Amino acid sequence: MAEHALAASELIVGGQKSGKSRRAQDLAESWLAGAPGRRAVLVATATATDDEMQERIARHQADRARQLPGMVTLEEPRDIAACVAQHSRADTLLVVDCLTLWLTNLVWPGHRALVPPGQPAPEPALAIAALLSAIQAATGPLVLVSNEIGLGVIPMGREVRGFVDALGLLNQQVAAVCERVTLMAAGLPMRLKGRP
Repeated sequence: MAEHALAASELIVGGQKSGKSRRAQDLAESWLAGAPGRRAVLVATATATDDEMQERIARHQADRARQLPGMVTLEEPRDIAACVAQHSRADTLLVVDCLTLWLTNLVWPGHRALVPPGQPAPEPALAIAALLSAIQAATGPLVLVSNEIGLGVIPMGREVRGFVDALGLLNQQVAAVCERVTLMAAGLPMRLKGRP
């Protein structure tokens, strides 16, 4: 397999089942095969809040284990800035999958219950600012995956409209600090920012 050239930081956006996670895994596979001693770490932000989500997470875990047995998975639903700061190294590719679920964990009332007792819930604006700083300070390659959910019909509910707006703004902020931005559609990558 030819090695994909990695950017210092890349945001991969796209709709559901557009190939975002597959693209990130392909980059990780190429990174691991490119030189001995390299590491790849997936920072997983999903939380299993229902049976369907548990099945989805299990399917993703099985797919990754099959395709990338050398990739380590860290589950971090809230503090991905600290996770990036702690694990970013020149020999380690970090893949954060995904920012959409991370933002959900920060702002959705049902997900805020995931905060351990006695700890304050993270303020979304502060968590986003910390993430942007962590991206810019990363010493190794970083790939972030996020959904592009603002291309469809305007949602009916106020809370859902607010979330669509918040995710769109998050994607814009992350895109501004990333060296490369790729839009996935029908499994095909389209470069929006950065050199090939």
